[in-house]
Amino acid sequence: MKWLKSFEGDFESRWRKVLERRTSSFEEVEVEVREIVKKVRDGGDGALVELTKCLDGLDLKPEEIELPKEGWQRASHVIGQDLKEALLRAKEEIEDFCRRALPRDWMDVKGGMVRGEIFKAVERVGVYVPGGKALYPSSVLMGVIPAVVAGVKEVIVVTPPPVSPVILYACEIAGATRLFQVGGAQAIAALALGTERIPRVDVIVGPGNRYVTAAKKILYGQVGIDILAGPSELLVLSDGSTSPWKAALDLLSQAEHDQDAWAVLVTPDEGYAREVEGSLYRLASQALRRDIVEKSLEKNGLIVLCRDLEEAFRLSNEFAPEHLELHLREPWEWLGEVKNAGSVFVGEDTPVVLGDYCAGPNHILPTGGSARFSSPLGVLNFMKRIQFLSVTAEALKGLCPVGARIAEEEGLEGHILALRGRMKDGEEGSDQPEDQGDRGSGQP
Repeated sequence: MKWLKSFEGDFESRWRKVLERRTSSFEEVEVEVREIVKKVRDGGDGALVELTKCLDGLDLKPEEIELPKEGWQRASHVIGQDLKEALLRAKEEIEDFCRRALPRDWMDVKGGMVRGEIFKAVERVGVYVPGGKALYPSSVLMGVIPAVVAGVKEVIVVTPPPVSPVILYACEIAGATRLFQVGGAQAIAALALGTERIPRVDVIVGPGNRYVTAAKKILYGQVGIDILAGPSELLVLSDGSTSPWKAALDLLSQAEHDQDAWAVLVTPDEGYAREVEGSLYRLASQALRRDIVEKSLEKNGLIVLCRDLEEAFRLSNEFAPEHLELHLREPWEWLGEVKNAGSVFVGEDTPVVLGDYCAGPNHILPTGGSARFSSPLGVLNFMKRIQFLSVTAEALKGLCPVGARIAEEEGLEGHILALRGRMKDGEEGSDQPEDQGDRGSGQP
């Protein structure tokens, strides 16, 4: 792991380089992804079959792209009861969290005006679930359940083939509507553009590799997307009063995601930091994914030694981590200092892993510093706000001069007329400009 000390002279320049290095770039795959999008746009299901053979090494017929629901139900017979119970409990907690986050329509009556907002779910969404070398039923739950709770009528899951029974079971219990075994950038293109079998969706959510993310970036505007996700991140912020072992456990769990994951410790206590580092390397040496963990720690493992907790929170907010753990003596007293983070885990006995799987909060989170302006996936990603307004004649009189003056400044005569024309007691044409000639008289 690399060390940075905030009280050393070159710290700010080194810290800026760290922040800049986290900015995800998809330029190296953008040309390739644009070609994939074009193939899907032009070739539909045929292009999906061709790309699946070329990129995934699997021969599929067009009619095999969709996995019918009968197969989902049969999947439960080959899954262990303990796993089914774990997934059902996770579903229960995620649903409860989402229901509590549902927005409420509102209306206000003020001085002759009725104003408000109503919230409506989009009609159809696509949830991308990574696959291939690993299985992520948790991503099915995290992507599908908020959409279902929001009221989306059709929730489509896409995932690379072959599809495991546990993914089928997760789709069944989460409430997905349809499932297609197609992955990569071509799956995002199919959802955004539509094919013969895959309907066009309104919103696409879910994590994926750089090809998936590049496709989401390219197609944004033709379809709504959640976030442009990069490598996973954990920042542990500690005052040194908590267990170094627990911090090391959580940093290890982050580093095993992939070799680009970030595992960061920020603390004013150097002795504590060295204990965490020692424990982390001991854990890494025994890890099943040792190679990945060691590469991750070498590339993006970081210990930042700072002057005090105030500076620790400043640095954390600048980093804007995907996951933030507060390992503090009084963590709730400091929660208000968090300005930028995807999800916060308060106290040393609240590991990120609970958020990954089963405690309720979503694990699809902003990365690469985008927590400065982005939020976790939730019900709001699947909803639109619609405003409404109604005014009485009396309220119109009060607002008319205000709107007309602003319209006058902007040079929009029709806007002025739409306001002042209503103030003439309904006399049609009474507020027309004087120089109208004989328009409509039939005279030459």
